[in-house]
Amino acid sequence: MAAAELERLRMAGAGMAIAVLTSGGDAQGMNAAVRAVTRMGIYVGAKVFLIYEGYEGLVEGGDNIKQATWLSVSNIIQLGGTVIGSARCKHGITNLCVIGGDGSLTGADIFRAEWGGLLDELLRDAGQISEEVAKANGRLNIVGLVGSIDNDFCGTDMTIGTDSALHRIMEVIDAITTTAQSHQRTFVLEVMGRHCGYLALVSGLASGADWLFIPESPPEDGWEDMMCERLGETRSRGSRLNIIIIAEGAIDRNGKPITSNYVKDLVVQRLGFDTRVTVLGHVQRGGTPSAFDRVLSSKMGMEAVMALLEATPDTPACVVSLSGNQSVRLPLMECVQVTKDVQKAMDEKRFDEAIQLRGRSFENNWNIYKMLAHQKPAQEKSPFSLAILNVGAPCCRHERGRPLGRAHQHLPGPHRLRGERRLRRLGQGTGPCGPHPAALPLRSTLPKTCMEKIVENVRKFNIQALLVIGGFEAYEGVLQLVEARGQYEELCIIMCVIPATISNNVPGTDFSLGSDTAVNAAMESCDRIKQSASGTKRRVFIVETMGGYCGYLSTVTGIAVGADAAYVYEDPFTIHDLKANVEHLTDKMKTDIQRGLVLRNEKCHEHYTTEFLYNLYSSEGKGIFDCRINVLGHLQQGGAPTPFDRNYGTKLGVKAVLWMSGEAAGGRVFANSADSACVIGLRKKVVAFSPVTELKKVTDFEHRLPQEQWWLNLRLMLKMLANYQISLTEYISGKMEHVTRRTLSIEKGF
Repeated sequence: MAAAELERLRMAGAGMAIAVLTSGGDAQGMNAAVRAVTRMGIYVGAKVFLIYEGYEGLVEGGDNIKQATWLSVSNIIQLGGTVIGSARCKHGITNLCVIGGDGSLTGADIFRAEWGGLLDELLRDAGQISEEVAKANGRLNIVGLVGSIDNDFCGTDMTIGTDSALHRIMEVIDAITTTAQSHQRTFVLEVMGRHCGYLALVSGLASGADWLFIPESPPEDGWEDMMCERLGETRSRGSRLNIIIIAEGAIDRNGKPITSNYVKDLVVQRLGFDTRVTVLGHVQRGGTPSAFDRVLSSKMGMEAVMALLEATPDTPACVVSLSGNQSVRLPLMECVQVTKDVQKAMDEKRFDEAIQLRGRSFENNWNIYKMLAHQKPAQEKSPFSLAILNVGAPCCRHERGRPLGRAHQHLPGPHRLRGERRLRRLGQGTGPCGPHPAALPLRSTLPKTCMEKIVENVRKFNIQALLVIGGFEAYEGVLQLVEARGQYEELCIIMCVIPATISNNVPGTDFSLGSDTAVNAAMESCDRIKQSASGTKRRVFIVETMGGYCGYLSTVTGIAVGADAAYVYEDPFTIHDLKANVEHLTDKMKTDIQRGLVLRNEKCHEHYTTEFLYNLYSSEGKGIFDCRINVLGHLQQGGAPTPFDRNYGTKLGVKAVLWMSGEAAGGRVFANSADSACVIGLRKKVVAFSPVTELKKVTDFEHRLPQEQWWLNLRLMLKMLANYQISLTEYISGKMEHVTRRTLSIEKGF
């Protein structure tokens, strides 16, 4: 594209004035959103103003409203809270981006509705503006971004700050678990959620909590007896601790609050267990934002600017939401109304409806929790047998043998799987949030090298279903077993692959277990690397990430840390691109931000190795900046798993066992159809089972990659926010949709 045309498209926002403010309770990720709105606004040629101290700053004006530059929002993406604070303007601002909860966004819509009247008042009564000014500023465009750790806003899969709050909760639970086991204690943890139990529910699933309380579904009468019985059973099976999680807004069926101290006293009086209460409070709002929140906020911030850019007089105030992997725009007040409908249903004790209005994900989470925690194991057994194995390199989610075991225990009648003791043994010890990467040993041997031995063992142990947890080797191995069915009848069994690899390169799923944990591990390392440069001027760090040929880890980490470039195999680059990157960093060193960060996927190029990049950058930047190399290596495979991976692993384990047992409902099964061997994974909004024979058609086996990868669309965001010259024609804007009960049943589908 010609330079003149590129500049014209980039200046599409010339003459616009955009203001961004944060309001209400702070949430991790707000700074990343402020950064994205600011930089995207400047990118399209608009003037961007930061409003300090929320609506109060908007009213007071003066020094509370400051024009932003590109560098105004540098080095804030990793900070929690909001750097512009949360609580009459001469700048001609007619485009407002509000980051906050439903109350803040409702206030913005009221402000928009009253805008015309306010202008008339200034024109006729006060005489403070002219008719020309009133006409030029006759319309106020509003776009909202939902910042709330409670995830209590209907219409979006996740709100800004929720994932980070879950990180804080799980860090506390992990720490408490060790001391609870040492002293055989019961801990009652109170988390935020005055009107929404999302944090309590997801942390309960991720930690394997024994009991939890949420406001949307108060416990049945007599819950005290059932809870104490459950806790006693857990101890009788050898557990040395109990975890009870309670949302701060928990109530009983009569609307009476259920407090953490009441639950503690109940356990002490009924069971005599040493019981302690921990109220997490505002710890959940603090700390650095997670990788998910940084990417989510960046994506929403860019989309907010595009929504303002494309707004017309007929465009309603909208909120930018997350739907699957895509940004969408929804009418603000439609979302607010449905959010209010949830509270109304709770007030009127229509609790089942309240659960449904929260979205299908919330409902699925609740149903899985009830199955794992409340239902007693079935007594009737069947001869059906299931084998589980791990394949390939370790990642932070291989130990999910525990939910598999817990799931099969609750299957009634013929669905009950044999081998309960072995399955349950996988979960003993550290539990689902323990540090060990795999409860079963790992091997990378593919079946074709030892097919006869595999068939012999399948026959010997009468294996009728095979669940394989692993990365690309697991998928390829099951495919080899399926293709050998014509030769070996013993392989006509049900097979399922749970994708688990930090590389996120398994076909049939948008996310593999462990990839979120690896991104956060790489992000935290890069944060420290950037911090180390704070006292050193003009330095560029070249960081190598893992991932094989798949650039997911490098790309998403790059967005999360505000990298200047991220080299990946899927996005080919030449020496000319490298030269442009060096020149870009050279220009950056002339500003107040005299440091650079470049990520390189380990197999992004055969010849342009990490050492080559170091030598090139060092030579071309000589006298301007110096370079350092950091190879992150296997630290990306370690660490405590993130809340997303824990919850994701639990869901995939449960759904896989339910699917496999359902396929074998009649007992011995002769499975030779394509859909009897699948990869289970999250595809856009739902968990789906994809036959491995169908996935073979869309797989690049040479490079161990799916032929199409959704995350490649994120690379445009990485380049734009790093201030590279990219045409807006490549940007795919979200569409305006509407909120109905039907869309709510589709949203949050995982």
